[in-house]
Amino acid sequence: MRPIRAFNVTPALPQRLEALRTLAYNLHWDWDVEMVDLFRRLDADLWESSRYNPVLMLGTISQDRLNEIAEDEGFLAQMDRAAQRLEDYLRDRNWYKKHRANSVPGECYAYFSMEFGLTTCMPVYSGGLGVLAGDHLKSASDLGLPLVGVGLLYQEGYFAQYLNADGWQQERYPINDFYNMPLHLEREASGGELRIPVEYPGRTVYARVWRVQVGTVPLYLLDTNIEPNSQYDQDICDRLYGGDIDMRIHQEIMLGIGGIRMLKALGHTPTAYHMNEGHSAFMALERIRAFMDEEGLSFAEALLVAQASQMFTTHTPVPAGIDLFPPEKILHYLGHYRQRFGLGDDEFLALGRTETGDFSAPFSMAVLAIKTATFINGVSQLHAEVSRHMFGDLWAGLPLNEVPIHAITNGVHARSCVAKSTQALYDRYLGPNWSQASPGAALWQRVQAIPDDELWRNHEQCRSHLVVRVRERLMKSLRERGGSAREMTEAQECLDPFVLTIGFARRFATYKRATLFLHDLDRIRKIINGNGHGHRVQFVIAGKAHPKDIPGKELIRSIIHFTRDEGLSRSIVFVPNYDIHLSRDMVAGCDVWLNNPRRPREASGTSGMKAAMNGLPNLSVLDGWWDEADYIRTGWPIGHGEDYEDPDYQDDVEANALYDILEKEVVPLFYDRDKDEIPRGWVAKMKQAIYLNTPQFNTARMVKDYANQGYFAASDRAHTLAAQNYGPGRELAAWYERLIEHWYDIRIEEIAFSETTDLRVNQPFKVVARLGLGALTPEDVQVELYQGQVGVDGEIHTGIATPMTYQGQDADGHSFYVIEVEYTTSGLQGLSLRILPQHKYLNSPYDPKLVLWADPASVKVVSGIPLQPTTLSQGALS
Repeated sequence: MRPIRAFNVTPALPQRLEALRTLAYNLHWDWDVEMVDLFRRLDADLWESSRYNPVLMLGTISQDRLNEIAEDEGFLAQMDRAAQRLEDYLRDRNWYKKHRANSVPGECYAYFSMEFGLTTCMPVYSGGLGVLAGDHLKSASDLGLPLVGVGLLYQEGYFAQYLNADGWQQERYPINDFYNMPLHLEREASGGELRIPVEYPGRTVYARVWRVQVGTVPLYLLDTNIEPNSQYDQDICDRLYGGDIDMRIHQEIMLGIGGIRMLKALGHTPTAYHMNEGHSAFMALERIRAFMDEEGLSFAEALLVAQASQMFTTHTPVPAGIDLFPPEKILHYLGHYRQRFGLGDDEFLALGRTETGDFSAPFSMAVLAIKTATFINGVSQLHAEVSRHMFGDLWAGLPLNEVPIHAITNGVHARSCVAKSTQALYDRYLGPNWSQASPGAALWQRVQAIPDDELWRNHEQCRSHLVVRVRERLMKSLRERGGSAREMTEAQECLDPFVLTIGFARRFATYKRATLFLHDLDRIRKIINGNGHGHRVQFVIAGKAHPKDIPGKELIRSIIHFTRDEGLSRSIVFVPNYDIHLSRDMVAGCDVWLNNPRRPREASGTSGMKAAMNGLPNLSVLDGWWDEADYIRTGWPIGHGEDYEDPDYQDDVEANALYDILEKEVVPLFYDRDKDEIPRGWVAKMKQAIYLNTPQFNTARMVKDYANQGYFAASDRAHTLAAQNYGPGRELAAWYERLIEHWYDIRIEEIAFSETTDLRVNQPFKVVARLGLGALTPEDVQVELYQGQVGVDGEIHTGIATPMTYQGQDADGHSFYVIEVEYTTSGLQGLSLRILPQHKYLNSPYDPKLVLWADPASVKVVSGIPLQPTTLSQGALS
């Protein structure tokens, strides 16, 4: 029976406890261990059963308990300290103020992501992408950045995982009760729900807006599960990554287009827009439309103005991971934008195509994001290199190493992932600012001052805590599916708190090779059982396979079957329903963090960073972030960065390398104890992991990089193009049109050298070029000499480009450029000449994606020119 009226009933807190409500609704409590202690103290059992949700806990705790605690002076003092700490935190975020003194008026950055992993009680994320987004918001708050997050709020979120008796993954979709989560419903001035309209074919879909307060950063989430939407439209925000291709495009329209409209309705006017993956790239279409309708710009002008303030981060190292939509779907759902822009079908679809002349090619969200962004980055040094290969064709003719896809390596939020006791240890010996200190800060030298025994005993406590938590989780899982008495007994006895514990937790995608450690069953059995010397090894494994990923589910089942068949249920434990809370226990309580994907398919990876912050050495293939870490001092590399064509051979080689490292290095180092039972060599490696990895692979460093390289520049550029009623933007668009019309009329006619083909190292020589620029002027182009070593194939693969100096024109209108260069190394060296566009309002000469190279078959080359400048001014080359 439907109610005739509904009310949102909030807890009736005694006035003295009202601060608890303020604390509960700001997620700062998630990374403040003392606030977590406060809520646990309120009711420890309820804290656990509520999935660590203070809002739900306050709504279900008995009034008697609230009245009792209101008289507890000790609790009240702790609560007052927590409230003061939150107040101080919200006021004293100073990094942005210090480093952006001359900011654009009203500066604000909008961060769009399909998922946000912030805390266990908000299961609206699937894995690393979401947790990275959540950590991004937390560090933006820590630094005081004026950032807002934009996403979708999923009624069923991502699935909860459980295993049947055969070890096959099953999915359950618990319903998220938004009214009992740390969410604020945004309302209009009249008090009614704020509703955001978004047009879909034949109807308008409405979304309401929920806000999550993440420290100083608001995260706004759109929710379509409301009337008057149809049932299908209500389900747009039903499940993360659920449904078919039509549902996916519905979600991405709501995120990108709905997100832009939501920000406007809330009164936010961002100066930079950050697309975390390509899911939100439709935002560009809405922003272009708004510039045309509201500012009177043409499509070409609006495109350039929108592009100036947009950034794109790709997390995908393989083409199969990119969202692609059939052309007919794009035209069906977004054809009204094509009409408003005045474009033909293929002109519109070209916004999302690499090969614009391939009229059957699908529409790529990543390509749309790249073509409408002023700054593009991958999430590790290696991933940026991979991305330049994936997307390099968008800059035809540009050497791969110059493709403007930058690297900002991911990080993790230190206070969110380091165990409570370990944080206290760092606070004591490093000082309270360690979680945000930059690489090279003096405090990191103090890591060596942490007493070995204190660090080791703390870690042993973390390992013991992990064992207890894993047993509890297994027991709970078995009770829910009706496990046998034997299984219950095994779960109560699994894992040994004194045995070397290896952790593996990630998405169960096949390329991550979760079962590589089982490649040689006899060998791993011996390693687990101690190889005859009693030094045993145990594994804690967790992770989810996508509901439709049958091979991923097979990997989970194979681990379960091997464990049962070999009687190793006490030594190999798969823990169901991996989430943020379990992750924190694992990265603190394991001894080694294992990662063995097929290189180079791990864009970055972040769980190993969390482990390193807790002092865990990593044991990993050189992929993602680990490839740029100090993998000798802070762990062990599997292989040396080789790439293989035969995956079976790769598995053989790297599995054997894994076993060798375990047998010869990891196990002996862990069990080599002194008279005090301290593994001094192991502790030394733990300290190196903390010292080298914590400051480098930290979102404090990462978000500063985004600010310095992206947000500040994009805001300045957008402000520049918008000045004087978008005068600079209009000028740039007119220049673009003229440039494209006349670019291919440029002729590189003659290149002359002051020397012949024989040169000595460091011998200077002069190069002069005569160009026909046609209707373009020297102010429109940048002429560069490109020099480097010639490979065996006769090509210069990696060269250095140096601008040439414009010297004037002759009577026939030819333009002359000169440069004096030398070679600093011997061997077969070569050079060429290239032309790039330039304009005072152009962000980069690569933005127009035009480059013209000298063609050896058509350019006249002469040697022995005089060195006198007068020759150049007269235009006589020989």
